[in-house]
Amino acid sequence: MAISLLRLGFRSAALSLERNAAILSSTSVQNQIKLIHTKVACNGKMCYIQPFQEDVDRSALRRYSKQHGRPEEDRRKKLSDSESESDSDTECKGYDRSEFWRRKMRTVHNILDVDKDGLISFNDFLLFSERFKALGHLDDAQAQEFTDIIKLTWEEQWGAIDPYNFVTVEQYLEDMHHVLNDKTLKKKAHRWLPYLFKAVDKDKSGYIAVHEFKLFFECLGLSHENAAVAFAIIDVNGDGKLSMKEFVKLGKDFFFTEDETRVSKMFWGPLINI
Repeated sequence: MAISLLRLGFRSAALSLERNAAILSSTSVQNQIKLIHTKVACNGKMCYIQPFQEDVDRSALRRYSKQHGRPEEDRRKKLSDSESESDSDTECKGYDRSEFWRRKMRTVHNILDVDKDGLISFNDFLLFSERFKALGHLDDAQAQEFTDIIKLTWEEQWGAIDPYNFVTVEQYLEDMHHVLNDKTLKKKAHRWLPYLFKAVDKDKSGYIAVHEFKLFFECLGLSHENAAVAFAIIDVNGDGKLSMKEFVKLGKDFFFTEDETRVSKMFWGPLINI
């Protein structure tokens, strides 16, 4: 009888240990994720957990974002209303388009990825706009409008402004495909183009010549040589200048067409091959 009771006691203890292990296992992943966003702080008497503030480890933040990315439902929230009922949930629509179009989108993704970490963030968007504002050709009202439109564009197309919201190349391809297939989204896309024109229109003439187009390419992180070649090609009528209407049309046409003969393919510089 004593042996039986002893065995029963061991068995009860073992089951208790298994239950505790299961509880710890079920919460371990959540705790690991929380630790990414928290740190230990000590005040001399005790230590406690607190969220990261300004001293967050940026390299760790990028690793976390690249592994986990944005929740799919958040990333597609603004676009889902315009999808066809027959669209596959797993199909990447950007890959329905030509390789030429995909090269163009990868080129723009690379330009908007200002810090060159392979991902577009809202901070990249701000840095992109700051390059143009730093030229000093926008007045205060125009500069503020530019910033507001950049912010609105990000929120409408990619959702929340937070440190973990990144756009990969694949996501950019898919999102741009959906934008181009929705008339409302397409009409609102790239509405910041006029501000790029105003920022490089140094003499405020309403036209930009090749030396001003070089400022445009400089803000894109491209060379003056590339700017001169591109301007010679897109200046179809050969008058040596581009109006705002021509500039905006070329900028939008770059995104809208898969025709390799269109001169707009030169608007954002040489197409990348990766």
